[in-house]
Amino acid sequence: MEEKIMVADALESVNANLTKYGEMIPQTENLQLKQTLKQIRNQCEMSQEELYQIAKSKQYYTPAAKATEEEVKKVRMLFTPN
Repeated sequence: MEEKIMVADALESVNANLTKYGEMIPQTENLQLKQTLKQIRNQCEMSQEELYQIAKSKQYYTPAAKATEEEVKKVRMLFTPN
C-alpha cells in the first residue's frame, strides 16, 4: 500500500476517534471514566497533530487557505456575547 494512502487512512481513523470521544465525554456521569476518556482524547489529538505534520511535510495534505482578518472578525462576532 502507498504511504500516502496509509497516512490518509490513519488520519481519517484518528479524526473519527476524536469525534467519538467528543460525543462520549459529556454523556458519562462517572467522573473517573470521564477523566480517562479525556486523557485518551488528548493522546489521540497529539497523534492527529503528528500525522498531520507528517502529511503536510510530505505534501500528502494541503491545508485550506488561511482565513482573512475580515473572515475572522465575522466568526468572532457570531460567538461574542452582546
